[in-house]
Amino acid sequence: MASSGSLISDTQNVSLPDLINKGIAYAIIVAGFLSVVFIFIGGISFILSGGQEEKIKQAVSTIRYAIIGLVVTILAVIIVNALGQIIGVNTTEYLSFAEIVRLIQEISQSIKNSTTTGGGGTGPATLR
Repeated sequence: MASSGSLISDTQNVSLPDLINKGIAYAIIVAGFLSVVFIFIGGISFILSGGQEEKIKQAVSTIRYAIIGLVVTILAVIIVNALGQIIGVNTTEYLSFAEIVRLIQEISQSIKNSTTTGGGGTGPATLR
């Protein structure tokens, strides 16, 4: 129960720009993961197409749209910042690309650390 109290106090100290940047960072991570999954599915479909023209076209379009989706996701942050500067709105307070990249690196590092330390003692060091 004590940890839930600290969780509540941590969330009360989060500012709106931090919340927006974290949301965008998570969205980019999810979009990147889904793009990799769909590129993988498209590649498998391409391999298993057996030379059938229709299946090849479908696999290539799956790969193409996955890449386009990832590029659009990343460019969306850059375009919103550019348009904000053009019309005079300070979007860098809410959408900082450098902060989003830092958050993505921080999130991926915490995921990497949790997978390497959360083995539960079943790793090779415990086997004899």
